Amino acid sequence: MSPAAPPGATAQVTSGAPAGDNALPPSPAPLEVGQVLDGFRLEERLHQGGMAHLWRVSRATPDEGPTDDIGLLMKVPRIKGGEDPATIVGFEVEQMLMPQLSGPHVPRFVARGDWTRQAFIIMERIPGDTLRPRLDDAPLPPEEVADIGARVATALAALHRQHVVHLDVKPSNIMFRPDGTAVLLDFGLSRHEHLPDLLEEEFTLPMGTGPYMSPEQVQFVRNDPRSDLFALGVMLYHLATGERPFGQPDSVRGLRRRLYVEPVPPRAIRPELPPWLQEVILHCLEVQPERRYQSAAQLALDLREPAGIALTARAEKLQTSGLMIRLKRWFFALGSEPEAVVQPGQQLARSPIVMAAVEVDRGTPELRAQLCETVRRIVQTETGARLACVAVMRTNRIGLDELTDQHGQSVHVKQLIALKHWALPIRKALKLEDGRLTFHVLEASDVAEALVDFAHRNGVDHIVMGARGASTLRRYLGSVSGYVVAESACTVTVVREPLPD
Repeated sequence: MSPAAPPGATAQVTSGAPAGDNALPPSPAPLEVGQVLDGFRLEERLHQGGMAHLWRVSRATPDEGPTDDIGLLMKVPRIKGGEDPATIVGFEVEQMLMPQLSGPHVPRFVARGDWTRQAFIIMERIPGDTLRPRLDDAPLPPEEVADIGARVATALAALHRQHVVHLDVKPSNIMFRPDGTAVLLDFGLSRHEHLPDLLEEEFTLPMGTGPYMSPEQVQFVRNDPRSDLFALGVMLYHLATGERPFGQPDSVRGLRRRLYVEPVPPRAIRPELPPWLQEVILHCLEVQPERRYQSAAQLALDLREPAGIALTARAEKLQTSGLMIRLKRWFFALGSEPEAVVQPGQQLARSPIVMAAVEVDRGTPELRAQLCETVRRIVQTETGARLACVAVMRTNRIGLDELTDQHGQSVHVKQLIALKHWALPIRKALKLEDGRLTFHVLEASDVAEALVDFAHRNGVDHIVMGARGASTLRRYLGSVSGYVVAESACTVTVVREPLPD
């Protein structure tokens, strides 16, 4: 965490002190192994950084705490006098914000210490290392880049749903649990939609880590969740090519170059990269937020299902734009102002993922038509929605599957074509541009489980599906729609066939 400031720039803040007192908090006594602080015993110093120290700690009285099943970590701000005031303010932000967070994608918050004695944060200790060492192995295989990106995007989607923008996404702030779940660390620069933004109130310089800052952060905008997607795009670029797309600027002037100088296309550095991966990376790195992915869930979906990515001119670029275009962008960047303020909750509400579960080989034409019209009406009201059309190709639990029909044609391809044909009226009526409409044919023995799993993995906000007529067998065994309604965590709309006159 660091403010990006031009040489010679200074900022004065009031932090951790009574109103009217401009002094920083007094330096506490040095901490030592074995010391007990507010009921926690310091066991081992794990890291001594420029802004904070990390200690492995335990409860002095183990039976007093509800978190004895996890390792504990104490984060202590580095205060010796003369350090950057942003360190103090950032730690205050993290102390204020961490108790508001929950879920597997953040460390579990345990306790915090007051500045009057010793400021600290006690949190869950995640085993292992951060993602930072993997940069030394870059470039990585495309499949691994996509897997890392999908897991981090999923974590960002969960964070954004809690009304928080991270604003410092980088490999050293990412870890993975033993089951592969991505965990986001260090919320000192973060912005919570419903809490005071201390950094914005006390500083007038861009805040962030130079290589990863989004253009709007350079323009002092701190509340757009799409900023985190830009930073993730920078990380994916580095992992895929071994190079940083915008170098390592250390001044505001250097940071502003990303407003008009585009990065070298990844495939110009590494020709063997698949076009779909370049499409994703450059989509994340668009200067204007409205031209990027509109939600982390939409980005995660593309990285998990690259076959559904609609390729544009981004995928084929092998060189940057010419001098005239760069000069034009530079001219407009001189006086450019960020777009209207977009709160995290507002942006997510504008960019849902709508999943249409379609039985392309069963049911009646009337039911499919009714489903199509219902989906069209829903997507029409959600101008930034992503529509994922999903069909499930049923496979056998035991035995061999027939992957081709009697004419030797691929059953999978036939279902994909039928799915696209079903969605054609929606595409034409709403004029959906590339990227807002994708198609996915799943292969599974249990249709209902496959639909629920797809929705869960990809952060779907709304499932729309058809339900065939009732029967004795369906009442006995249960229906697919009934299972999806019962097991899904999102809204489910079930469409019935039109009743006969």
